[in-house]
Amino acid sequence: MSSTSEQQDVVNGESSPREEGGFFDLGSSQIQLRRKLRHAFDNSARVLIAVGGISVIVAILLIFFYLFYEVAPLFRAAEIDEMASYELAEADASAPLHLAIEEQTENAMRLTRSGVAHFFELHSGAELAQIPVALPPGTTVSSFSLASEESGIFGLGLDNGQVVVAQYGYATSFVGPDNRRVLTPELEYPFGEQAFDLISNTAVQTLALSEDDDTLLIVAADQDSNLNIVEVSQQSSLFAAFDADSGGNFETERFDLDLRAPGLSQILIDGDQLWLYAVSRGGQLSMLDLQAASRGQADDFSSVVNLAQGSAEITQVKLLLGGISLLVANDQGGVSQWFPVRSSEGTVNLQPIRGFEPLPAAVVELSAEQRRKNFVAADVEGNVGIYNSTATRQVLAEKLLTSAIRQIAISPRGDALLVESADGRFAAWEVHNEHPEVSWSAIWDQVWYEGYSEPDYIWQSSASANDFEPKYSLVPLSFGTLKAAFYAMLLAAPLAICGAIFTGYFMAPAMRRKVKPLIELMEALPTVVLGFLAGLWLAPFVERNLLGIFSILVVLPLSILLASFVWSRLPQQFRLAIPAGWEAAILIPVLLLFGYLSFAVAPFLEALFFNGDLRFYISNDLGVTYDQRNALVVGFAMGFAVIPTIFSIAEDAIFTVPRQLTYGSLALGATPWQSLHRVVLPTASPGIFSALMIGMGRAVGETMIVLMATGNTPIMDVNIFEGMRTLAANIAVEIPESEVDSTHYRILFLAAFVLFMFTFIVNTVAEVVRQRLRSKYSTI
Repeated sequence: MSSTSEQQDVVNGESSPREEGGFFDLGSSQIQLRRKLRHAFDNSARVLIAVGGISVIVAILLIFFYLFYEVAPLFRAAEIDEMASYELAEADASAPLHLAIEEQTENAMRLTRSGVAHFFELHSGAELAQIPVALPPGTTVSSFSLASEESGIFGLGLDNGQVVVAQYGYATSFVGPDNRRVLTPELEYPFGEQAFDLISNTAVQTLALSEDDDTLLIVAADQDSNLNIVEVSQQSSLFAAFDADSGGNFETERFDLDLRAPGLSQILIDGDQLWLYAVSRGGQLSMLDLQAASRGQADDFSSVVNLAQGSAEITQVKLLLGGISLLVANDQGGVSQWFPVRSSEGTVNLQPIRGFEPLPAAVVELSAEQRRKNFVAADVEGNVGIYNSTATRQVLAEKLLTSAIRQIAISPRGDALLVESADGRFAAWEVHNEHPEVSWSAIWDQVWYEGYSEPDYIWQSSASANDFEPKYSLVPLSFGTLKAAFYAMLLAAPLAICGAIFTGYFMAPAMRRKVKPLIELMEALPTVVLGFLAGLWLAPFVERNLLGIFSILVVLPLSILLASFVWSRLPQQFRLAIPAGWEAAILIPVLLLFGYLSFAVAPFLEALFFNGDLRFYISNDLGVTYDQRNALVVGFAMGFAVIPTIFSIAEDAIFTVPRQLTYGSLALGATPWQSLHRVVLPTASPGIFSALMIGMGRAVGETMIVLMATGNTPIMDVNIFEGMRTLAANIAVEIPESEVDSTHYRILFLAAFVLFMFTFIVNTVAEVVRQRLRSKYSTI
């Protein structure tokens, strides 16, 4: 009784007489100190855990906001600011033919019908030079054509039937001690100063030029719309570099045509010099095959289409960058894009592709940018719209002038605009239009790109040509990400979950202590090593032993069932000789034996059923594309990487199910399998579901295995024998090559943002489902 009271005194914080002076004599002050320390440690741990959790949330939010910060400028509208407004000091009174801005937006050029090129400063209008084109004496200009904005080559049709070809540009020099850059305006004659004879004794009413690889194609029409074609090619000499007086030799070839285009108003030649477009005043367009014309086989136009839609009248037709697409403007403010499409029968027809947001009044001027698929449209009321053809996007629409616009020009980089009004005044504008190629439709919808027979989802971010049309669809990359994750989970999920069930519920503790660390050690393997092995060893091995791979996927499960059946039929003394939970060790030789047999028998089966080569049979007889680095290889390699993650979490969830639940189920007469199905798995289901979701997140975000084990082709095909490109792999491949703050650079950040949001949504859904499963089975 006394002992009990003494212990109670200690509990109450008072020292008992028995403890005083003894070994356990702590004293009330020391007990209070211990309590304070314990309380301080608890508070510190609580604060540290809270700080750690909040830090994780803050880090995730910072990642989110940083990605959003990089992506947001993609969808920002264009802005325009007026730089200057002026009149040229000695402006030519004759009508302007062409207006152009120099690439550095320092100077501009105005070509007039009198054949004089006026060069002036863009920001002030100060005159730099007036250079007349070398016209034959006594001739006047009757027509004008520009080969392309990029080349600066233009032609002037004369009233005597001749054509003079010249090129405007700037000579760059560096002067002074500070190497100040000086741009000197100049006119050159890349095909000689001589005039080319196209029409006899009558004016050139309509003219078209096209220059490609030192070959100039000139098409002229007289007042009766008779077409005349001349091809001028430069003949290079091996010794021309040593001849200072050599201007190059030019060979002229005339095409014999007997074609008329009634009511002709415009002639255009595509960038590849394959097609000639003759546009009539009523909006009818006739296509001529220039290759057939060069062989003398063009008796008539290939096809005729009506550009006018409804009651609208065509006001202007112009080629977009690259010379493939036609921009067609009408008197109702509309602009549409057309380009030739090859049908399944092999014929080429000009088709309307897309229309753009109209301007308030009739469009009178079009000007195409030289670096991107952008163009500017101006109407008779002074309204200007800036568009991007690929994104079908109007990035700007503003009223810049109160009067009609006579001429308009956009700089090569699209950062400046020069407008000439009907009263002869000029206005220069600074344009901020960084990312016009991006829109929701360009990223997530099918887009009809130039050169394609139909709309499609395409990712192709770069090419060597300046007139390249970037293709920024994220659909193929998202599809490839899900495809790679699907095939990886198809292999990993069954193996990992079944392995976790057996290890956590049936396996002997001694064996479990060896198996689980071994499987978890697999997770430490670098994915770059797995990708390296998958690309250089596994992919060729699968291609050579394709039937063996398929056989082993079927034979091994059947061999396990067969071994289990045989084991259940063995005498009891044999089965009792193996300790409980160690039966799985018997499967090791079974799996090795049947795995070897699968590969050993495969060549004979391949010779018997598939003419000795299953891969050739799949490609040739079945018509299924087979790439060596394909989704099957990714499924094996990435599944191997995901298995440890799923296994470890799922096994812990199963193993930590309270044993009393299992014992109670068994005591009530349930078999071990019934206990597993009715008690263990429902209780462990939140953890198993979390394991699958975390494994899915790992597969979605995997980079190096997909990068090295597939062909990285951004295609959309569920075929297991074809490759793919994932969002993560695409970022890893292209981010080092992208220009900082460019559209390509920010699109890659958008891909990262999409990947981040996808994993965030998956994890959020997984947590919600896990909590519901936990509350549902918490009463078991």
